[in-house]
Amino acid sequence: MITPLIPYPAALIETKETRTLVITDLHIGWEIALSEKGIHVPTQAPKLLQKLKTLIGIYRPEKLLILGDVKHTVAKAELSEWQDIPDFFNNIKTYVKEIQIIRGNHDGNLEPLLPENIKILPSSGIAIGEVGLFHGHRWPSLSLLKCKTLVMGHVHPVIALRDPAGFRITRQVWVKANCNKTQLAKALLQKHGLKFEKSTEETLTKHGIKPKTSQIFIMPSFNDFLGGKPLNEKNAESEKSREIVGPVLRSEAVDMENAEIYLLDGTFLGSLGKLKLLL
Repeated sequence: MITPLIPYPAALIETKETRTLVITDLHIGWEIALSEKGIHVPTQAPKLLQKLKTLIGIYRPEKLLILGDVKHTVAKAELSEWQDIPDFFNNIKTYVKEIQIIRGNHDGNLEPLLPENIKILPSSGIAIGEVGLFHGHRWPSLSLLKCKTLVMGHVHPVIALRDPAGFRITRQVWVKANCNKTQLAKALLQKHGLKFEKSTEETLTKHGIKPKTSQIFIMPSFNDFLGGKPLNEKNAESEKSREIVGPVLRSEAVDMENAEIYLLDGTFLGSLGKLKLLL
């Protein structure tokens, strides 16, 4: 069972064994990209740290799971990241017993920045009970098809709205969409290069998998300074945008048109298709 933690961009997964706090897309060091454009913003890592410590204090999880993109630079680490990331995790280690990170597309060269005993997991994801979690820039593991619910980050979902004066505003959102388990299974089998039997079901059975996936959640980024490309913009399905959203959402196994959109405070805004009509 996964529960969004209103009004935070975080979720809690509780099983009989443990309680896991889930966040995604910290992008520590994002200020570097702005400074290269002549915009100087102080590091926001302390604010992210305080927000996370507040959540840990309220919900008392045994584990913290980050769904990728701990750092902002993609293949290297900038000087400020060498300071901010170790400081961040050395502090958090004192508040939670176990920290796991699913590798995101921005997490190249992350290992040297982390303190000991923090586990980095593959981008293909893991399962906690019947919840499968992955970053989103790559295909998830075939084994996650056993999960009823999938949870991903990567997208930084936001919705654009116009106020009565006509000013455009954007807000972070949660996205809950239905998923066609057969279509997703077929796409995963093809991408993993597995030989098809007479049908998708028979092929999965051969590998000991009975697909259950019926819905997918897209989490908002924990770093609320990042913004994102509004999902309801008319050009949100351009080729460049499709590269950003990741292979699962491009597979057409996910019904994004009828996806339910929620603000961080839990307000239901409507379906994505209806929200596209507002711009």
